Amino acid sequence: MAPSIAQTSTAEVVVPVKAAPGTTETKARVRRIIDEEGENTTASYPNYLPVYDYGEEYPPLEPFTHVDHGKDADHSFKDLLTEGSKIQKLTPTTGSEVTGVQLSKLTAAGKDQLALLVAQRKVVAFRDQDLADLPIQEALDFGGYFGRHHIHPTSGAPEGYPEIHLVHRKDNAWEFDEYLATKNSSVAWHSDVTYEQQPPGTTFLYVLDSPEVGGDTAFVNQVEAYNRLSPALKERLHGLKAVHSGFEQAEFSLKRGGVDRREPVKSEHPLVRTHPVTGEKALFVNSGFTRSIVGLKKEESDALLGFLLAHVGRGIDYQARIRWAPKTVVVWDNRVTAHSAIIDWTTGERRHLARITPRPNALMRHLTSHRRVNPRLKLLLDTYSNNSREYRVHIIVLASFQQA
Repeated sequence: MAPSIAQTSTAEVVVPVKAAPGTTETKARVRRIIDEEGENTTASYPNYLPVYDYGEEYPPLEPFTHVDHGKDADHSFKDLLTEGSKIQKLTPTTGSEVTGVQLSKLTAAGKDQLALLVAQRKVVAFRDQDLADLPIQEALDFGGYFGRHHIHPTSGAPEGYPEIHLVHRKDNAWEFDEYLATKNSSVAWHSDVTYEQQPPGTTFLYVLDSPEVGGDTAFVNQVEAYNRLSPALKERLHGLKAVHSGFEQAEFSLKRGGVDRREPVKSEHPLVRTHPVTGEKALFVNSGFTRSIVGLKKEESDALLGFLLAHVGRGIDYQARIRWAPKTVVVWDNRVTAHSAIIDWTTGERRHLARITPRPNALMRHLTSHRRVNPRLKLLLDTYSNNSREYRVHIIVLASFQQA
Protein backbone atom coordinates (compact mmCIF):
# COMPACT_ATOMS: atom_id res chain seq x y z
CA MET A 1 0.00 0.00 0.00
CA ALA A 2 1.29 3.47 -0.83
CA PRO A 3 2.37 5.68 2.07
CA SER A 4 -0.27 8.12 3.32
CA ILE A 5 0.11 11.81 2.71
CA ALA A 6 0.19 12.65 6.39
CA GLN A 7 2.82 10.35 7.76
CA THR A 8 5.92 9.83 5.66
CA SER A 9 7.49 13.14 4.67
CA THR A 10 10.74 14.37 6.18
CA ALA A 11 12.33 17.79 5.91
CA GLU A 12 15.83 19.22 6.18
CA VAL A 13 16.39 22.86 7.09
CA VAL A 14 19.71 24.31 5.97
CA VAL A 15 20.59 27.61 7.67
CA PRO A 16 23.10 29.73 5.75
CA VAL A 17 25.31 32.31 7.45
CA LYS A 18 23.57 35.65 7.92
CA ALA A 19 25.09 39.08 7.52
CA ALA A 20 26.07 40.72 10.78
CA PRO A 21 23.46 43.07 12.29
CA GLY A 22 23.88 46.63 11.15
CA THR A 23 25.36 45.85 7.74
CA THR A 24 23.67 47.11 4.59
CA GLU A 25 22.40 43.59 3.88
CA THR A 26 20.18 43.69 6.96
CA LYS A 27 18.60 47.10 6.36
CA ALA A 28 14.97 46.60 5.49
CA ARG A 29 13.39 48.23 2.48
CA VAL A 30 10.03 47.89 0.80
CA ARG A 31 9.18 47.84 -2.90
CA ARG A 32 5.57 48.66 -3.78
CA ILE A 33 4.32 48.17 -7.33
CA ILE A 34 1.59 50.77 -6.73
CA ASP A 35 4.34 53.36 -6.12
CA GLU A 36 5.92 52.47 -9.46
CA GLU A 37 2.63 52.61 -11.38
CA GLY A 38 1.26 55.66 -9.60
CA GLU A 39 -2.31 56.81 -9.13
CA ASN A 40 -3.07 56.18 -12.81
CA THR A 41 -2.52 52.44 -12.49
CA THR A 42 -4.71 50.33 -14.74
CA ALA A 43 -4.92 47.54 -12.17
CA SER A 44 -8.53 46.58 -11.45
CA TYR A 45 -7.56 45.74 -7.87
CA PRO A 46 -4.72 48.08 -6.82
CA ASN A 47 -5.05 46.87 -3.23
CA TYR A 48 -3.76 43.53 -4.52
CA LEU A 49 -0.66 44.91 -6.24
CA PRO A 50 2.50 43.23 -4.95
CA VAL A 51 4.57 44.56 -2.10
CA TYR A 52 8.06 43.15 -1.48
CA ASP A 53 9.28 43.68 2.08
CA TYR A 54 12.99 42.92 2.31
CA GLY A 55 12.87 43.04 6.12
CA GLU A 56 10.40 40.21 6.61
CA GLU A 57 11.56 36.87 7.91
CA TYR A 58 9.68 33.84 9.21
CA PRO A 59 10.86 30.78 11.14
CA PRO A 60 10.92 27.26 9.68
CA LEU A 61 7.53 25.55 9.48
CA GLU A 62 6.77 22.91 12.09
CA PRO A 63 5.13 19.50 11.47
CA PHE A 64 1.52 18.93 12.48
CA THR A 65 -1.27 16.37 12.27
CA HIS A 66 -3.05 16.42 8.92
CA VAL A 67 -6.78 17.25 8.93
CA ASP A 68 -8.94 17.18 5.79
CA HIS A 69 -12.48 18.56 5.74
CA GLY A 70 -13.53 16.51 2.73
CA LYS A 71 -13.25 13.30 4.72
CA ASP A 72 -16.66 13.63 6.40
CA ALA A 73 -18.46 15.42 3.56
CA ASP A 74 -21.84 14.41 2.17
CA HIS A 75 -21.26 12.78 -1.23
CA SER A 76 -24.61 14.11 -2.50
CA PHE A 77 -23.15 17.67 -2.48
CA LYS A 78 -26.55 19.02 -1.44
CA ASP A 79 -25.03 21.98 0.44
CA LEU A 80 -22.62 22.86 -2.37
CA LEU A 81 -24.51 22.22 -5.60
CA THR A 82 -27.78 23.79 -4.54
CA GLU A 83 -30.85 24.51 -6.67
CA GLY A 84 -29.98 26.62 -9.70
CA SER A 85 -26.35 25.56 -9.83
CA LYS A 86 -24.79 23.78 -12.78
CA ILE A 87 -21.69 21.58 -12.97
CA GLN A 88 -20.08 20.45 -16.20
CA LYS A 89 -17.04 18.20 -16.69
CA LEU A 90 -14.16 19.69 -18.64
CA THR A 91 -12.76 16.25 -19.52
CA PRO A 92 -13.87 12.74 -18.51
CA THR A 93 -11.21 12.37 -15.79
CA THR A 94 -10.06 15.86 -14.94
CA GLY A 95 -11.67 19.20 -14.19
CA SER A 96 -15.17 20.62 -13.83
CA GLU A 97 -16.77 24.03 -14.22
CA VAL A 98 -19.48 25.27 -11.84
CA THR A 99 -21.92 28.16 -12.14
CA GLY A 100 -24.67 29.27 -9.78
CA VAL A 101 -22.64 28.75 -6.59
CA GLN A 102 -21.16 31.58 -4.50
CA LEU A 103 -18.17 30.17 -2.63
CA SER A 104 -18.02 32.95 -0.05
CA LYS A 105 -21.59 32.13 1.08
CA LEU A 106 -21.04 28.41 1.67
CA THR A 107 -21.91 26.87 5.00
CA ALA A 108 -19.43 24.63 6.81
CA ALA A 109 -21.12 21.61 5.23
CA GLY A 110 -20.83 23.23 1.80
CA LYS A 111 -17.13 23.88 2.32
CA ASP A 112 -16.59 20.26 3.34
CA GLN A 113 -18.33 19.16 0.15
CA LEU A 114 -16.20 21.60 -1.84
CA ALA A 115 -13.05 19.89 -0.54
CA LEU A 116 -14.51 16.51 -1.50
CA LEU A 117 -15.54 17.62 -5.00
CA VAL A 118 -12.12 19.08 -5.68
CA ALA A 119 -10.42 15.91 -4.43
CA GLN A 120 -12.57 13.89 -6.84
CA ARG A 121 -12.34 16.15 -9.90
CA LYS A 122 -8.82 17.46 -9.12
CA VAL A 123 -9.55 21.02 -10.35
CA VAL A 124 -12.83 22.97 -10.45
CA ALA A 125 -13.43 26.43 -11.97
CA PHE A 126 -16.14 28.53 -10.31
CA ARG A 127 -17.48 31.44 -12.37
CA ASP A 128 -19.04 34.75 -11.24
CA GLN A 129 -17.44 34.78 -7.79
CA ASP A 130 -17.09 37.73 -5.39
CA LEU A 131 -13.88 36.62 -3.64
CA ALA A 132 -11.76 39.38 -5.21
CA ASP A 133 -14.31 42.03 -4.23
CA LEU A 134 -14.35 41.09 -0.55
CA PRO A 135 -12.02 42.75 1.96
CA ILE A 136 -8.80 40.75 1.78
CA GLN A 137 -9.16 39.56 5.37
CA GLU A 138 -12.61 38.12 4.57
CA ALA A 139 -11.14 36.21 1.64
CA LEU A 140 -8.46 34.86 3.96
CA ASP A 141 -11.06 33.92 6.55
CA PHE A 142 -12.86 31.89 3.90
CA GLY A 143 -9.69 30.06 2.89
CA GLY A 144 -8.68 29.62 6.51
CA TYR A 145 -11.49 27.12 7.00
CA PHE A 146 -9.40 24.62 5.05
CA GLY A 147 -6.26 25.09 7.13
CA ARG A 148 -3.58 27.50 8.28
CA HIS A 149 -2.35 29.80 5.54
CA HIS A 150 0.98 29.20 3.86
CA ILE A 151 3.22 32.26 3.54
CA HIS A 152 5.27 32.01 0.38
CA PRO A 153 9.02 32.49 0.90
CA THR A 154 9.68 34.60 -2.20
CA SER A 155 6.53 36.06 -3.77
CA GLY A 156 5.00 39.50 -3.53
CA ALA A 157 1.88 40.00 -1.41
CA PRO A 158 -0.77 42.67 -0.81
CA GLU A 159 0.49 45.07 1.84
CA GLY A 160 -0.34 43.73 5.27
CA TYR A 161 -1.42 40.30 4.00
CA PRO A 162 1.64 38.10 3.45
CA GLU A 163 -0.62 35.03 3.38
CA ILE A 164 -1.76 35.98 -0.13
CA HIS A 165 0.53 34.75 -2.92
CA LEU A 166 0.39 36.98 -5.99
CA VAL A 167 0.98 36.20 -9.65
CA HIS A 168 1.61 39.45 -11.52
CA ARG A 169 2.91 40.26 -15.00
CA LYS A 170 2.49 43.51 -16.93
CA ASP A 171 4.29 45.27 -19.77
CA ASN A 172 7.26 42.94 -19.50
CA ALA A 173 7.24 41.07 -22.79
CA TRP A 174 11.04 41.04 -22.50
CA GLU A 175 10.67 38.35 -19.83
CA PHE A 176 8.85 36.18 -22.36
CA ASP A 177 11.58 36.76 -24.94
CA GLU A 178 14.27 36.05 -22.34
CA TYR A 179 12.57 32.82 -21.31
CA LEU A 180 12.10 31.53 -24.86
CA ALA A 181 15.69 32.41 -25.74
CA THR A 182 16.70 29.20 -23.96
CA LYS A 183 13.45 27.17 -24.02
CA ASN A 184 10.98 26.07 -26.67
CA SER A 185 7.89 26.42 -24.48
CA SER A 186 6.70 28.29 -21.41
CA VAL A 187 5.11 25.16 -19.95
CA ALA A 188 6.59 24.37 -16.53
CA TRP A 189 4.62 21.69 -14.69
CA HIS A 190 4.74 22.04 -10.92
CA SER A 191 2.77 21.45 -7.77
CA ASP A 192 3.01 24.39 -5.40
CA VAL A 193 5.76 24.48 -2.76
CA THR A 194 6.23 20.70 -2.56
CA TYR A 195 9.55 21.35 -0.85
CA GLU A 196 7.53 21.93 2.33
CA GLN A 197 7.33 18.98 4.69
CA GLN A 198 3.52 19.11 4.40
CA PRO A 199 2.59 20.79 1.10
CA PRO A 200 -0.78 22.47 0.50
CA GLY A 201 -3.99 20.62 -0.28
CA THR A 202 -7.18 22.45 -1.34
CA THR A 203 -5.88 25.60 -3.04
CA PHE A 204 -7.66 28.72 -4.35
CA LEU A 205 -6.56 30.99 -7.21
CA TYR A 206 -8.73 33.93 -8.26
CA VAL A 207 -8.34 36.32 -11.13
CA LEU A 208 -7.91 40.07 -10.72
CA ASP A 209 -6.86 40.99 -14.27
CA SER A 210 -6.15 38.78 -17.27
CA PRO A 211 -5.44 39.15 -20.99
CA GLU A 212 -8.46 39.05 -23.27
CA VAL A 213 -6.90 36.01 -24.91
CA GLY A 214 -4.08 33.94 -23.47
CA GLY A 215 -2.62 33.29 -20.06
CA ASP A 216 -4.62 30.11 -19.42
CA THR A 217 -3.61 27.60 -16.74
CA ALA A 218 -3.27 23.90 -17.54
CA PHE A 219 -3.70 21.13 -14.95
CA VAL A 220 -2.64 17.49 -15.07
CA ASN A 221 -4.24 14.69 -13.05
CA GLN A 222 -1.49 12.77 -11.26
CA VAL A 223 -3.91 10.06 -10.11
CA GLU A 224 -4.62 9.19 -13.73
CA ALA A 225 -0.92 9.50 -14.55
CA TYR A 226 -0.26 6.82 -11.93
CA ASN A 227 -3.15 4.66 -13.19
CA ARG A 228 -1.64 4.57 -16.70
CA LEU A 229 1.60 2.93 -15.49
CA SER A 230 2.17 -0.81 -15.78
CA PRO A 231 1.61 -2.94 -12.66
CA ALA A 232 5.31 -3.81 -12.61
CA LEU A 233 6.41 -0.17 -12.60
CA LYS A 234 3.80 0.77 -9.99
CA GLU A 235 5.18 -1.93 -7.72
CA ARG A 236 8.73 -0.67 -8.25
CA LEU A 237 7.78 2.91 -7.37
CA HIS A 238 6.15 2.04 -4.06
CA GLY A 239 8.50 2.71 -1.17
CA LEU A 240 10.71 5.11 -3.12
CA LYS A 241 11.07 8.74 -2.05
CA ALA A 242 12.16 11.83 -3.94
CA VAL A 243 13.90 15.01 -2.83
CA HIS A 244 11.94 18.24 -3.34
CA SER A 245 13.99 21.43 -3.04
CA GLY A 246 13.13 25.10 -2.51
CA PHE A 247 16.74 26.27 -2.81
CA GLU A 248 16.59 26.98 -6.53
CA GLN A 249 13.45 29.10 -6.12
CA ALA A 250 15.10 31.14 -3.35
CA GLU A 251 18.28 31.60 -5.39
CA PHE A 252 16.28 32.68 -8.45
CA SER A 253 14.37 35.25 -6.38
CA LEU A 254 17.55 36.73 -4.91
CA LYS A 255 19.26 36.77 -8.30
CA ARG A 256 16.43 38.91 -9.69
CA GLY A 257 16.37 41.24 -6.69
CA GLY A 258 13.43 39.54 -4.99
CA VAL A 259 12.75 38.64 -1.38
CA ASP A 260 13.66 35.58 0.67
CA ARG A 261 11.47 35.45 3.79
CA ARG A 262 12.57 32.09 5.13
CA GLU A 263 15.53 29.77 4.93
CA PRO A 264 15.00 27.36 2.00
CA VAL A 265 14.30 23.71 2.77
CA LYS A 266 14.49 20.30 1.16
CA SER A 267 11.95 17.58 1.91
CA GLU A 268 11.63 13.92 1.02
CA HIS A 269 8.22 12.70 -0.18
CA PRO A 270 7.05 9.31 -1.48
CA LEU A 271 6.91 8.99 -5.27
CA VAL A 272 3.42 7.53 -4.80
CA ARG A 273 1.05 9.00 -2.23
CA THR A 274 -2.45 8.02 -1.14
CA HIS A 275 -5.10 10.74 -0.91
CA PRO A 276 -6.68 10.80 2.58
CA VAL A 277 -10.21 11.46 1.27
CA THR A 278 -10.55 9.45 -1.95
CA GLY A 279 -8.02 6.71 -1.19
CA GLU A 280 -6.61 7.17 -4.70
CA LYS A 281 -2.91 6.71 -5.35
CA ALA A 282 -1.11 9.46 -7.25
CA LEU A 283 2.34 10.23 -8.55
CA PHE A 284 3.94 12.99 -6.52
CA VAL A 285 6.65 14.42 -8.75
CA ASN A 286 6.94 17.72 -10.57
CA SER A 287 9.59 19.42 -12.66
CA GLY A 288 9.42 22.57 -10.53
CA PHE A 289 10.78 21.13 -7.31
CA THR A 290 11.54 17.38 -7.56
CA ARG A 291 15.30 16.93 -7.87
CA SER A 292 16.30 13.29 -7.30
CA ILE A 293 15.15 9.87 -6.10
CA VAL A 294 16.53 8.79 -2.76
CA GLY A 295 18.76 5.71 -2.79
CA LEU A 296 19.40 5.65 -6.54
CA LYS A 297 22.63 6.57 -8.28
CA LYS A 298 22.49 9.81 -10.24
CA GLU A 299 22.16 8.13 -13.63
CA GLU A 300 19.39 5.85 -12.32
CA SER A 301 17.60 8.71 -10.61
CA ASP A 302 17.82 10.97 -13.65
CA ALA A 303 16.48 8.25 -15.94
CA LEU A 304 13.52 7.26 -13.76
CA LEU A 305 12.63 10.80 -12.76
CA GLY A 306 12.98 11.97 -16.35
CA PHE A 307 10.57 9.29 -17.51
CA LEU A 308 8.00 10.12 -14.83
CA LEU A 309 8.13 13.86 -15.50
CA ALA A 310 7.82 13.33 -19.26
CA HIS A 311 4.93 10.91 -18.66
CA VAL A 312 3.09 13.52 -16.59
CA GLY A 313 3.80 16.33 -19.04
CA ARG A 314 2.69 14.59 -22.22
CA GLY A 315 -0.50 13.09 -20.76
CA ILE A 316 -2.83 15.43 -22.61
CA ASP A 317 -5.68 12.94 -22.23
CA TYR A 318 -5.67 13.51 -18.46
CA GLN A 319 -5.11 17.26 -18.53
CA ALA A 320 -7.54 20.17 -18.38
CA ARG A 321 -7.04 23.77 -19.49
CA ILE A 322 -8.73 26.63 -17.63
CA ARG A 323 -9.44 29.87 -19.46
CA TRP A 324 -9.56 32.82 -17.10
CA ALA A 325 -12.58 35.13 -17.19
CA PRO A 326 -13.48 37.98 -14.83
CA LYS A 327 -14.57 36.81 -11.36
CA THR A 328 -13.27 33.26 -11.83
CA VAL A 329 -11.97 31.24 -8.88
CA VAL A 330 -10.13 28.00 -9.62
CA VAL A 331 -9.84 25.44 -6.83
CA TRP A 332 -7.52 22.45 -7.10
CA ASP A 333 -6.07 19.73 -4.91
CA ASN A 334 -2.35 20.34 -4.90
CA ARG A 335 -1.63 16.81 -3.65
CA VAL A 336 -2.88 15.09 -6.80
CA THR A 337 -2.30 17.65 -9.57
CA ALA A 338 0.43 19.63 -11.25
CA HIS A 339 -0.22 22.81 -13.21
CA SER A 340 1.45 25.31 -15.49
CA ALA A 341 0.74 28.85 -16.53
CA ILE A 342 0.72 29.28 -20.30
CA ILE A 343 2.70 32.41 -21.12
CA ASP A 344 1.53 32.97 -24.68
CA TRP A 345 0.59 36.66 -24.92
CA THR A 346 2.87 39.62 -25.65
CA THR A 347 0.26 42.38 -25.76
CA GLY A 348 1.29 44.03 -22.50
CA GLU A 349 -2.03 43.17 -20.88
CA ARG A 350 -1.85 42.58 -17.17
CA ARG A 351 -2.15 39.04 -15.77
CA HIS A 352 -2.81 39.37 -12.04
CA LEU A 353 -4.03 36.56 -9.80
CA ALA A 354 -4.17 35.92 -6.06
CA ARG A 355 -3.68 32.55 -4.40
CA ILE A 356 -4.92 31.41 -1.01
CA THR A 357 -2.92 28.36 0.03
CA PRO A 358 -4.37 26.63 3.12
CA ARG A 359 -2.46 24.01 5.04
CA PRO A 360 -3.93 21.79 7.79
CA ASN A 361 -4.15 23.26 11.27
CA ALA A 362 -1.02 24.16 13.18
CA LEU A 363 0.11 26.88 15.56
CA MET A 364 2.81 29.32 14.53
CA ARG A 365 4.47 30.01 17.86
CA HIS A 366 6.49 33.15 17.20
CA LEU A 367 8.57 35.13 14.76
CA THR A 368 12.35 35.34 14.74
CA SER A 369 14.43 37.57 12.54
CA HIS A 370 18.03 38.44 11.86
CA ARG A 371 16.93 41.69 10.23
CA ARG A 372 15.37 44.86 11.61
CA VAL A 373 11.63 44.46 12.05
CA ASN A 374 9.11 47.14 12.87
CA PRO A 375 7.94 46.59 16.48
CA ARG A 376 4.30 46.99 15.50
CA LEU A 377 2.70 43.56 15.49
CA LYS A 378 -0.53 42.40 13.95
CA LEU A 379 -2.53 39.67 15.66
CA LEU A 380 -4.58 37.54 13.31
CA LEU A 381 -7.18 35.50 15.19
CA ASP A 382 -8.20 32.24 13.69
CA THR A 383 -9.67 29.06 15.11
CA TYR A 384 -8.89 25.43 15.32
CA SER A 385 -9.46 22.33 17.39
CA ASN A 386 -8.69 18.63 17.26
CA ASN A 387 -12.11 18.16 15.67
CA SER A 388 -11.80 17.99 11.89
CA ARG A 389 -15.06 19.85 11.35
CA GLU A 390 -14.69 23.00 13.43
CA TYR A 391 -12.05 25.43 14.66
CA ARG A 392 -11.27 27.05 17.96
CA VAL A 393 -8.67 29.76 18.64
CA HIS A 394 -5.11 30.12 17.57
CA ILE A 395 -3.06 33.25 17.20
CA ILE A 396 -0.64 33.99 14.43
CA VAL A 397 1.69 36.87 15.20
CA LEU A 398 3.00 38.66 12.16
CA ALA A 399 5.34 41.61 11.94
CA SER A 400 3.68 44.52 10.16
CA PHE A 401 5.35 45.90 7.09
CA GLN A 402 8.31 48.19 7.79
CA GLN A 403 8.82 51.42 5.87
CA ALA A 404 12.10 51.84 3.97
